[in-house]
Amino acid sequence: MNGSEITIDALKKEGVDILFGYPGGVVIPIFDALFKENELNVILNRHEQAAVHAADGYARSTGKVGVALVTSGPGSTNAITGIATAKLDSVPIVIISGQVKNDFIGTDGFQEVDMSGITRSISKHNYLVSKIEDLPRIIKEAFYIAKTGRPGPVSIDIPVDVFSAVLKNYSYPKEVKLPGYKPTIEGNPKQIKKLAQAIQYAEKPLFYTGGGIIAANAEKELLDIVEKTNIPFVTTLMGLGTSSNDHPLYLGMPGMHGRYAANHAMMQCDLMIAVGARFDDRVTGDISRFAPNAKIAHVDIDPAEIGKNVKTDIPVVGDAKHVLTALNDLLKPRKANGWCVAVTSWKKETPLKYSQKEDEETAPQYVIERISELTDDNAIIVTDVGQHQMFSALYYKHKLPRCFLSSGGLGTMGFGLPAAMGAALAYPKRQVIAICGDGGFQMNIQELATCALNGITVKAVILNNQFLGMVRQWQEMFWNKNYSKVCLKQTPDCPPQCKGPNAKCPNKYLPDFVKVAEANGVKGLRAETVNEVDKVLKEGLAHDGPVIMEFMVRKEENVYPMVPGGKAIDEIIMGED
Repeated sequence: MNGSEITIDALKKEGVDILFGYPGGVVIPIFDALFKENELNVILNRHEQAAVHAADGYARSTGKVGVALVTSGPGSTNAITGIATAKLDSVPIVIISGQVKNDFIGTDGFQEVDMSGITRSISKHNYLVSKIEDLPRIIKEAFYIAKTGRPGPVSIDIPVDVFSAVLKNYSYPKEVKLPGYKPTIEGNPKQIKKLAQAIQYAEKPLFYTGGGIIAANAEKELLDIVEKTNIPFVTTLMGLGTSSNDHPLYLGMPGMHGRYAANHAMMQCDLMIAVGARFDDRVTGDISRFAPNAKIAHVDIDPAEIGKNVKTDIPVVGDAKHVLTALNDLLKPRKANGWCVAVTSWKKETPLKYSQKEDEETAPQYVIERISELTDDNAIIVTDVGQHQMFSALYYKHKLPRCFLSSGGLGTMGFGLPAAMGAALAYPKRQVIAICGDGGFQMNIQELATCALNGITVKAVILNNQFLGMVRQWQEMFWNKNYSKVCLKQTPDCPPQCKGPNAKCPNKYLPDFVKVAEANGVKGLRAETVNEVDKVLKEGLAHDGPVIMEFMVRKEENVYPMVPGGKAIDEIIMGED
């Protein structure tokens, strides 16, 4: 078999059923082999960044490895943002890129870039395949590395002469032998016992959980413990869906836009049990003042995360599912104490709130709440990045894991639509809604054609405030309302200094998303007023193909709660007043 045929055979043996990609000169050999292939569903994206995001969305929604195939040079560099997005959110994807011939590497040949060098800091691992004999082993290792331990992206760069070379007596490896890579699955029994004792004596314990719970499929194990011990818990943006929002012990999402109860519990607990979370700055705020009275226990499969940002008193390296199972065996039931009663009451006493009257412009929060009411329990919500992302995190009623997909660590605008495509292809019978802002949606708007041509039934919701909303919010609150280049309809004829969201402007629809939808073979709907919201949502959700549903929302609406940058997370701005 030649290298192209080996690559395709290896993908099928790894259980790959969907391949996202874009052809180019040096990957013509593998696309030629794919021309004769019937088992793989090859999706032709319109941009390599979107192909990687689609593979990412497929991986997040299924737990399987997503795969993208791109060409050399600009094809590879266009994939970089998608790879970095997956790295920071621990998503298992494999990116196969073409490369110039081995003899040309280092000569600055046409469309040559050092993919191994570029991806070194933004991938879990990378390979340059210099000879055909190494190709089967490398593909086997890449999938193993991507999905085991802390998941992440793996890059495989394949020169065109390797795609064309022939390997006699080809066989795909049945197992992986990597002496230097052995993730710790079972936690150290002594450390788990130490954690159990700390829980027994703690008066104000709190579970701080993240995406590692979902990656390990450990939702049940976590809930078994919190219900047995009556310990309240919080979940990060990546962990939303670990439990239903209305769980009596769930305090909400903590951090910069976290709930009052979640943030104050983190600051006042005496034992914080972090599981599958990494103490990132959006959660901790001012790290020097974070959780000042708490003993910190940290359970994580990645030993590099433990002690990286905060001093850890009880480190436990291991898979969340295995560690929580072992921990539960050592724990005795606890009754709800005064701490538990107090923090859960905070959640009731500080509800999320906003204003919405029939004669007012539509509040974006209202649209999110209506989406939550009108979608199925197992609907998959995918967000882009910005204000709408935080509104979705706060106001959507999350119920199940792998049903809320969002770019957290990198904050990648343009993620929403292509990632939703990946999820929709993985689950064609489920509702998949991409919630986007008008800014981020335009970054990969070309994928509408991909949806139409392939029958990918993504329901795209655009909350159109005609601004880069999150940047505008910061400019309003901390930069003297200097609205510098955040108006998405600003022209050279506008005043040098934008007068703000309330200024009259003739460019109401630019672009006209309904017309853009129709030009790409997609149904387009628009709600101008709050009274039209339900009508548009119901019509769009009932449509049997891809849809754009545009909602004209308030330009000046801000995301609350909010912790200003550099503050402790209990210094919360709860609203305009």
